[in-house]
This record gives sequence, C-alpha cells and structure tokens, in this order.
Amino acid sequence: ERPDAKFRSHLRGRDLFLFVYTSGTTGLPKAAKISHARARRSFRIAITTCHLSDKDRIYITLPLYHVTGGFLGLGGALLSGAAVILRQRFSASKYWDDATDYGATVIVYIGELCRYLLNQPTHPKERAHKIRVGIGNGLRGDIWQKFVDRFNIPSLLEIYGSTEGNVFLMNFDGKVGAVGRIPKYLEKQFGDVRIVKFDVAEEQPVRGPDGFCIKAEIGEPGELLGKIDVTGPSDFSGYHDKAATEKKILRDAFEKGDAWFRTGDLMSKDREGYIYFNDRIGDTFRWKGENVATNEVAEALSQYPGITTANVYGVEIKGTDGKAGMASLTIDDGFEIAGLYSYLSDALPPYAVPVFVRIQTEAETTGTFKYRKVELVKEGFDAAQIDDPLWFAPSNSAAYQKLTAEEHANIIAGKYKY
Repeated sequence: ERPDAKFRSHLRGRDLFLFVYTSGTTGLPKAAKISHARARRSFRIAITTCHLSDKDRIYITLPLYHVTGGFLGLGGALLSGAAVILRQRFSASKYWDDATDYGATVIVYIGELCRYLLNQPTHPKERAHKIRVGIGNGLRGDIWQKFVDRFNIPSLLEIYGSTEGNVFLMNFDGKVGAVGRIPKYLEKQFGDVRIVKFDVAEEQPVRGPDGFCIKAEIGEPGELLGKIDVTGPSDFSGYHDKAATEKKILRDAFEKGDAWFRTGDLMSKDREGYIYFNDRIGDTFRWKGENVATNEVAEALSQYPGITTANVYGVEIKGTDGKAGMASLTIDDGFEIAGLYSYLSDALPPYAVPVFVRIQTEAETTGTFKYRKVELVKEGFDAAQIDDPLWFAPSNSAAYQKLTAEEHANIIAGKYKY
C-alpha cells in the first residue's frame, strides 16, 4: 500500500530530492541538484512517449546513477508498473540473449551503446526479440538507420537534455540525426529555447553592437540556451557548488536582467525546425582558420573499414595557431592505415583531416560510455611518453606515417610546416 500522505506532507516539488553527478567528461563530476518535481517529470517521460504499461518489460544496461537508466528506465517502471530487466554491467555479446530470453519490450540507450552493438558479429537472436520501442540520447545520424534496420526495432525516441539544465527536446517523429523539434503549438510547454551565434576561439556567444546575443541563422551552429524562468515549464536546478552553477548562467543575453542556462552544446536548426547536435563547446577547435567539429570528423572515421570507435580532439603544435586534429581509434582486423588519409581527404575538408592518429586497445570512456578527452589532450602526440602506436601526416603528405620520438622532435623543431 502507498504510505500515508502525512509522511510527505512537509515536502514540496521544489525541495531537494537527490544529487546526480554529471559524467565528468571535461573534468571532475559535479553534483547536480534534482528537485522532486524535476525527478517526477523525468520519470514520466518514458510513460507518455513510449506508452508504458504494466505489461512492458524494460531492459536496462546503463548505470542507475545515469538519468537515462535511473530516471527514464527505472523511474518509468516505478510509475507505470512495468517490469525491469536489470543487468549489472552492459555486455554487447549478451545483449540480445537477455533481451530475447527475458522478453524485453522497451530499451533505454545511449548512442555509444548502439555503436558497440553494431560493431558486434551477427547474433542469432538480434532480430528475435519483442522490443517495440527504444528511448535514449546521443544516437548519431551515421549509425541511426543502420541500428534500426539491422536489429528490427520499430521506433526510437531520441531525446536531449542535461542532468542539471532546463532545456529538453524530443524527436517525436524519428527524423534521422535530429535530437528534437519544437513545433510552434508546443513552444510554451518547452520554454524559451534559442540557438545563438558562437565564437569558437573565445568559447563565448557573439554579442552585437547593442551588447546582446545574436540568434544563429538556419543551419548555422551556435550555442543552445534555455531561459531561466521560475514560472517556466522546467527549472534550472544547478549544482551543489554555487560557483559552478554561476558559470553555466549567461546574463543580459537578450535584455538587461535576463538569465539563460548555457547547455555547452553547439546545435543547429534546419528550415523545418529540427534541431541537430554539432559538438560540445571545448571539443570544437580552430585549425588553419576554420572551425573543426569533432563530432563530424568522428562520424567520417566511423565509416572507414575496421574502425570500431573514434574519439577526436585538438592538440597544440608549437609554433602554429589553433589546434591540430588528433583521433584516438580502436580497431579490428579489417583496419588498414594505408588508405585512411586518402579516405579522409575525400570525406572531409582539408583542415578537418586529423594530423595525428593514435591506436588504443580500448576507448577511454566514463561510466556512462561518454568519451574522455582531457587526459588524451594532455598526453598529446609525444611518442616518448605514449606506448600506443602513433601515426602522423607530414605537411603536404598523401598518407600517414609512423610517429617516432625522432619525428616528434622534428615536428616540435618546426621541420614540418603546418
């Protein structure tokens, strides 16, 4: 039976429910404050969009401290009466056995989980399941249709949001690659959300002569902002650390006295209103006077035979402006370095082709499968300090060459002109 109301009579929706720690991709995890109202909204997302009922069985392989696994998955089950199939740790090789043998009807996912499954050999049960819908985030356009077609999952509901933020988007109709769309008739329900012009070098929104931010053009990547409004549909809860909270707030953005949550994500919108993820701020870097979106480069790399994961970032070369591209890859037996540079030269603009390639035995990720970059950037391309195989593209080269300690010294000395 439900506990008597007297046990919660003192609680209000705005009261603190718990802390959820961020992924820590750019540093140490931060404690995000989650109110009771915020948690309840998150619990209901999967119920209303996936039409959950007590007949459903939700397969969860994500950590329960992650909002997708703990709030959408477990929270949705608690409110709908659905059963939960809970695996202690994600296993790509056992995924379809579990999903089929235990009768899963709903899955929660993040994009890299889907990529890992696609990289697996064909499984005899990968189309024998009863999964009718999946809900999650981070599924990129380069693998979206492949995942749906190969594994025969009728519907995927891609959502966008952050643990602490006030911006929530949903791809209602399955537009491949889009994280969401806000129809005119639903704008009030989603709050005031805008994409503004952004200076990648300064890592700040661009302000016009009047001192206010400028809305990005159609198709132009810019930072996604959400207006902080206590009367709005979603609150900005912030972090336990007040200084960290203040860093996420942009003030006087469109008028004096206003305040907006900075998502830290570069997004773009097409003419139909669909919104697309371009890159994380801090991941995009400048090279040869151009902006390089790491997500775009990673998607191109993932299409090359033998590459199983691609983590792209920028590293400094002494005596050059900006940052040179570097890709940390995990590979299988089908990979050949010989043709990689030529392939990337055809697939990407010249400035976006990585100068350096690192081959790792295992991708460096957080507990929620997000790529870690901070340590890789610090290590750079120093062959004397890195045990992994390294390759580089000399200036005006048509192929990658092995990067030795001697060649590293040549690069630092300016022998190669980038």
